[in-house]
Amino acid sequence: MNNTINEVLDFWYSEENSKKWFNSTSEFDADIKQRFENLWQDAANNKLLAWEESANGCLALCIVLDQFPLNMFRGENKSFQTEQQSIQVARSAITNGFDDEIEKQKVSFLFMPLMHSEVMQDQDLCVACFEKRELEDNLRFAKHHRGIIEEFGRFPHRNEILGRDSSDEEIAYLNSKRAFTG
Repeated sequence: MNNTINEVLDFWYSEENSKKWFNSTSEFDADIKQRFENLWQDAANNKLLAWEESANGCLALCIVLDQFPLNMFRGENKSFQTEQQSIQVARSAITNGFDDEIEKQKVSFLFMPLMHSEVMQDQDLCVACFEKRELEDNLRFAKHHRGIIEEFGRFPHRNEILGRDSSDEEIAYLNSKRAFTG
């Protein structure tokens, strides 16, 4: 178990891969899928619940459930399939104080599922967590995400992929210069 947790963390936080977090390539997405799709499926099927007993386990599980599917299934609604599970892991980790055990430069991915949530309570918790750890760059993005949820109650850029109808206001937003597209 610890070897797999460390494999996830070593892969994600490697110098080479950290450059691709928000500037992914199709090769990086394919690499994640080839290496970790089976592990993601195990996590989706609640086979990795023991990982929630440690700070690093929770962090790795958040990466597997929240970040990896965004890469592996880019452009598919499947990319959001385990989002709620990752939110539950993040909330549990925070409740257990595990966020205080994770290095400042790594903890943002424990909070990221909350930033991806379309629930205002999760957004508020996300902002509070980034404020607590004084992660200013992440805090700016967290507040931006929360603002979208405040305005629309969801992320309009997900509507098409999730088969949701967009309101006139959302369409105007998506066609504007201020649109967030993921």
